[in-house]
Amino acid sequence: MHVKKWLIAVPLALTMLAGCSLTDRLVYRIDINQGNYVEQQAVDQLKFGMTKEQVRFVLGSPMLIENGYPDTWYYIDHQTKGHNDSVQKNLIVNFDPEGSLVEIQGDFDQSDAFFEQIN
Repeated sequence: MHVKKWLIAVPLALTMLAGCSLTDRLVYRIDINQGNYVEQQAVDQLKFGMTKEQVRFVLGSPMLIENGYPDTWYYIDHQTKGHNDSVQKNLIVNFDPEGSLVEIQGDFDQSDAFFEQIN
């Protein structure tokens, strides 16, 4: 009778210890999107000299405008899909003191047409 208890207890204990990571994968996790959802297609529409209002129309309101630096806007796109690692993409938009777009930086490519004339 004593041997039968060990035959049940040992596999059960190993299953419980190893089951944490397995059970975690079986539990559904929703996708979590935080910040600004930015697509390269929208960034491609940005042109040198655009006003703040035009940039806001294309990209939406920025996630962050630091106090004392109103001419630098931060668009932060943070996504976690299910059990995958989080992915964050940043876009920094800089304006001159008159409010015209002069530069974009970050994880998105500047379009070849960035310096073309605004229609």
